[in-house]
Amino acid sequence: MAILIDTSILGRLANRADASHSVAAAAVAELHRRGEVWHVTSQNLIEFRNFATRPVSANGLGLGSSTAEGLASTFEKAFPLLAENQDIYPAWKAIVGALGVIGKQVHDARLVAVCHAHTVTHLLTFNVQHFVRMASVGPGIVVVDPATV
Repeated sequence: MAILIDTSILGRLANRADASHSVAAAAVAELHRRGEVWHVTSQNLIEFRNFATRPVSANGLGLGSSTAEGLASTFEKAFPLLAENQDIYPAWKAIVGALGVIGKQVHDARLVAVCHAHTVTHLLTFNVQHFVRMASVGPGIVVVDPATV
């Protein structure tokens, strides 16, 4: 199966001090052992850079740009990047229109739209509740909590 790795997973993988680091690492290792295909999007990497370079006092990692870039490059090598394409926007528009998605959740809806556009069937995230209502729109996806892998 194809799995999109959410930014919440990338953030935990990058931060060994995070209480959920081991859960994220174990989930990714188990999925690798099973032979599953993981992916990230450019959006994930952009969101990761935001999180990684944001001050710790603002719920970030407080890293410098070169360190954040190095981590993002590691993720790009580990997880194939799903290409931007013309199918993403219409899929996103259908999700936000069907559910009345507003605010920050429009970004989550875009990740679901990327899954639809690339026939990715699963999304691994610590933010399960952010994605549950969107998961059944369109072809649907399975939202996976890393603690259940």
